[in-house]
Amino acid sequence: MNTTKMTGHNSNDPAVGGIAADRLRSIVERYTRLEEEKKALASDQKDILTEAASAGFDKKVLRQLIRIVLTKDKAALETEETLLDIYRRAIGA
Repeated sequence: MNTTKMTGHNSNDPAVGGIAADRLRSIVERYTRLEEEKKALASDQKDILTEAASAGFDKKVLRQLIRIVLTKDKAALETEETLLDIYRRAIGA
C-alpha cells in the first residue's frame, strides 16, 4: 500500500508542485498592490492635466512638453523633431 501524500492544485500544502505557495502569494499581492497604486497615480496625473486646462494651458501641448522633459535620450528626441520638421515641409504643412 502506497502511503505517499499526493499534492495538487486544491491542496493546502505550503509547497505545491515544488512551488512555495506563501512566496508566490506574496509576489502576486505585491504586484497587485503596485497595479492599484499605478491606477491611483494615473488618476492624479489626469487631475493635474485638468487643473492645467482650467488654468488655460493646452493639455495636448502640455503632454508633449512633459514627454520632452522626461526623455532621457535627448539626441533621439532631437532626431525625432528634425524628422518631423522634414516631413512637415515635405507635405507643405
